[in-house]
Amino acid sequence: KAFLTRPLARILAGEGLGLDVVSAGELAIARAAGYRPELVYFHGNNKSPEELREALDWGIGRVVVDNFHELQILGGLAAKTGSRPEILLRLSPGVDPHTHQHTTTGIVDSKFGFTMENGDAERAVACAQASASLRLVGIHIHLGSPIYETGPFQEGIETALAFASTMRDRHGLELQEFSPGGGFPIQYTVDRPAPPIGEFAEVICNALKEGCRRHGFDLPRLVIEPGRAVVGRAGVAVYTAGAIKCIPGVRKYVSVDGGMGDNIRPAIYGSRYEAVVANRVEAGDREMVTIAGKYCESGDILVRDAELPTVGPGDLIAIAASGAYCIPMSSNYNAVPRPAIVLVNEGQARLLRRRESIEDLMRLDVD
Repeated sequence: KAFLTRPLARILAGEGLGLDVVSAGELAIARAAGYRPELVYFHGNNKSPEELREALDWGIGRVVVDNFHELQILGGLAAKTGSRPEILLRLSPGVDPHTHQHTTTGIVDSKFGFTMENGDAERAVACAQASASLRLVGIHIHLGSPIYETGPFQEGIETALAFASTMRDRHGLELQEFSPGGGFPIQYTVDRPAPPIGEFAEVICNALKEGCRRHGFDLPRLVIEPGRAVVGRAGVAVYTAGAIKCIPGVRKYVSVDGGMGDNIRPAIYGSRYEAVVANRVEAGDREMVTIAGKYCESGDILVRDAELPTVGPGDLIAIAASGAYCIPMSSNYNAVPRPAIVLVNEGQARLLRRRESIEDLMRLDVD
């Protein structure tokens, strides 16, 4: 979800990383990139029968089942095809990750997962265990993203393992695999550092080992989902400054040739970023400006109150840590083509995706 193109998927596959997919489109990218199906996990709260059938036909590694509707459909498809897919059940453990409400996923009131508090999670385990066409190999939780504290991970793992212990006693659950999800943060701004990824790894591993010891489990296979932590810092968005608007005593706006169409996160999450004038990084003069997008929304603000060298039309504005959830959530609002994507590695640059054209915007229209 964080960022996926066919060329990047090839790189990730070459590094031996697994891959989460949540749609037929992402599944197709994984297949086209040459991913081994056993390394791919199929997530999502509303997988269609067609998507599930395609995943089964490919021999996907795991299906992370999200609800009873999916459990029924997947079981029926597996019975018809004679397959027995390995599944994880996604549970909603009721743990608050202390992040934005739009990206909080593991609380009771969530569209994702089987709720533990009301008994749905236990009923799901019983159904999966009774199915002759599905093989339940473990459980999955995902609390939200980004999570800047380690405490929610520990609480979530403890809650999930206590539940798994009860399910072993009542329904014979074998915990061969466990996933605490992801949500690992990166540093977006100078004033909010993110804990090192090693701190999260230590808390997760210790909580898993201690929980398994307490409940008498052998250590299961641990699966984590570090999408943002993998690609977030690798991405830099580069814009060209255009119109400048100065309101004396109020604010100076620098408008750029992109905005919420290629980075919707500031508008919907209140996300904050750092900006630099890429072609004049060392300039000494400074002023306070707000970087505004070109879209017809007052909320199309990329960076508010950035202290930068004096900006003029044609200057290049670079926004760091733009690698995750920017291009994947992009749109053609106002019929603006999406930007190109360039990979830079060891001093060499190559195009990963060309810039969209006006013709691209109209190619699906039927006259």
